[in-house]
Amino acid sequence: MDLDLSDDQIALRDGIASMLAARVPMERVRAGFDRVLFDELAEAGVFSLRTDGFSWADCVVVFEQLGRYCVPGPLVSSLLLGDGRIAGIGSDGPPIWIEHLDDLDVLFVFRRSGMEAVDPRVIVAERSPWPLDPCTPVARVEQLPAGVPAEVDHGIWELAGTALTAAFQLGLADRLTELAVAYAKERVQFNRPIGGFQAIKHMLADMLTRTEVARAAVYSAGAVLDERSDPNTRHRLVCGAKVVAGDAAIANGKAATQVFGGMGFTWEVDVHLYLKRAWVLETHFESSDRNAELVCATAGDPRIWGDS
Repeated sequence: MDLDLSDDQIALRDGIASMLAARVPMERVRAGFDRVLFDELAEAGVFSLRTDGFSWADCVVVFEQLGRYCVPGPLVSSLLLGDGRIAGIGSDGPPIWIEHLDDLDVLFVFRRSGMEAVDPRVIVAERSPWPLDPCTPVARVEQLPAGVPAEVDHGIWELAGTALTAAFQLGLADRLTELAVAYAKERVQFNRPIGGFQAIKHMLADMLTRTEVARAAVYSAGAVLDERSDPNTRHRLVCGAKVVAGDAAIANGKAATQVFGGMGFTWEVDVHLYLKRAWVLETHFESSDRNAELVCATAGDPRIWGDS
């Protein structure tokens, strides 16, 4: 398994990063997701990567950059299920929380009988006035209406969604490290930059280490999805990547907040948006604890994942 980016992947990474830097500044992130942003991302090919012939490893590279810029919206589900639409996901069981309900074209719901596509316009919901992540609005639903059966390969969809979410978390962790290092070089205490103090050096070194470990895990997850490996290996690497990247994003968010000191807790500093997004993504495609259990399970019965 080669985890070094190819020349084409480097070009893809740099191209998407350049586009995001120009079109998605933090002012726009704070404004939240909208149809115009979706159309711009779609025009750049973000949601058609697979149909355009890109590998899962390529998709991971793109979603890492989306995380670095903290791009809001139901990005993973729109790529995997949207087919040109803004797509969301939900599960059938009260109470139900749905993200970006007002922006969705279609909501895919997991039921015991299979997956259904539901028209979000007929959903009665109560919008939360104070979502955890201000860029991720949520609505509470007591019961979802019946939808149309959707043909979706649940096994592949779940694995790919987990890997792409982990890639986004990696991007969050990477950017948080970058923000903390830049501030530590600028902020002066006792006539010297705070980055010169040993305690700060250790924090920044830990942030970088967590990020690089997460990068190796996430790139491995992307690569294994493109290979014909056994089900245990695929699930172990993908679930493990979600654990490592999720923990790195949250830990780096807390560390960056501490590096910024009193400023780190203010609305004006971008760090809190990254940390809040990391907390929200912790709930997507199972928590770190649940994914860690799944990783451990692969060391037991080799048939645990069947032939999916």
